Amino acid sequence: MVSVAHGSGHDEHHDTEHSEHRSTNVDDKKILMWAFLASDCMFFGALIVTYLVYKGRSLVGPYPIDVLDIPLTTVSTFVLLMSSFLMVLALDSIKHNDIPKFRLWTLGVCLFGSIFLGFQVYEFSHFVDVGLTLQQNLFGTTFFTLTGTHGIHVTIGVIWLLSILVTSYVRPMTSKDAVYVEVAGLYWHFVDIVWIVIFTIVYLVEFIGVPA
Repeated sequence: MVSVAHGSGHDEHHDTEHSEHRSTNVDDKKILMWAFLASDCMFFGALIVTYLVYKGRSLVGPYPIDVLDIPLTTVSTFVLLMSSFLMVLALDSIKHNDIPKFRLWTLGVCLFGSIFLGFQVYEFSHFVDVGLTLQQNLFGTTFFTLTGTHGIHVTIGVIWLLSILVTSYVRPMTSKDAVYVEVAGLYWHFVDIVWIVIFTIVYLVEFIGVPA
């Protein structure tokens, strides 16, 4: 009997130590997201390098200077950056169990992300109207591939956040669910950072006339 009691106490002590040790580690969900973002970073890096390698090598127009609308894209970029700010507010709200504000800010992120996508659809349609397509020249191929891939990422982010928002109405959400919002937030912030790089390289560099 003494031996059993001692063993039970040892197991409880071991479980407590294991639990305390796990509590100091990063959540598995966040580790997986960081791993995914690392691979996605390399993927976007390859697309950006490809764009730069073929920059200025188109033999026929339209050329970047003919179609890029810096003021319009600056506005869409600002909208996307503001969505990141709303994402921070959404995460802070759920951590403090303020579900109404969490829902409001999350809806705001989805709305701003959708507005950004609306700008991109308008831009793509305009480019096609003036003769720039995926097959027209090297600029068209690399531009649509790079920015289109980013647009797909934004779309996935909007759908993801909408699903979290809907879930908050289907079942009660508390601060214990903050990790799911945080993981989605990591993805959203990454998408925003990638766009800053794309906006700088594709739009601003062309606007200020930096040579290829």
